[in-house]
Amino acid sequence: MIATLPLMLGLAASAATLTGGFATLGLRGRLSLILGLSAGIVIGVAALELFPEALELSRSLHRRWLAWVAVVAGLCGYIALSRLLAALPRWGPRLRGHVAPAGLTLHSFVDGCGIGLAFQLSPEVGWGVAIAILSHDVADGVNIVGLSLASHDRIVARYWLLLNGLAPIAGVVAGQMFRIPPLLLAALLAALAGAFFAIGGLELLPRSFRSTSRILALSSALVGFALIFLITQRGGSTPSGWLTFFA
Repeated sequence: MIATLPLMLGLAASAATLTGGFATLGLRGRLSLILGLSAGIVIGVAALELFPEALELSRSLHRRWLAWVAVVAGLCGYIALSRLLAALPRWGPRLRGHVAPAGLTLHSFVDGCGIGLAFQLSPEVGWGVAIAILSHDVADGVNIVGLSLASHDRIVARYWLLLNGLAPIAGVVAGQMFRIPPLLLAALLAALAGAFFAIGGLELLPRSFRSTSRILALSSALVGFALIFLITQRGGSTPSGWLTFFA
């Protein structure tokens, strides 16, 4: 049975994501700066949130090697898939532009799972996880739009934004119904971190460099990274950190 409070918090996470995304869609003519900001946010999420949590979780499971192997696999896997799709003659390049938004949507789904799983443990843990998620969901909305606009028009960006907005709700429902094995969660978080490093460093930042001056592109990326740094410092533990209680 799905509890009402976690579902309401999932709706709040969805609303925060949509708010950030639609605000970004309104910034016409600022695509280069949005791409730079998104690059910094993606790299910040990978470096300051996903990978540290994967390391902590893998250590608690006495599998210290797991996070390192998974982050390399995620990085190399994303690059290989991106190159493969780019080499396909007809549908490959179009599909390639959907890989990065799909990764961010999966991240939002995992966030929702964190809320659902944490409330199975206790309301106190559930609220801690929810606050950590809600603190960065506006940035998630900015990010999904920036990634989508890098390869698609505003119509496609809106579709991905809506899917990303629905992902936390679906995650809450899944988290209330099932439990993700901690070993799988650690590998998934690290693999997502590796993919995000590739997305930010090899796709978004170079595209921002090509669209505007390197100083402006790098400055916007640093602002995005600093935003995630402030969020992780003030937002407390992230969902995966709380999920070590399930180990």
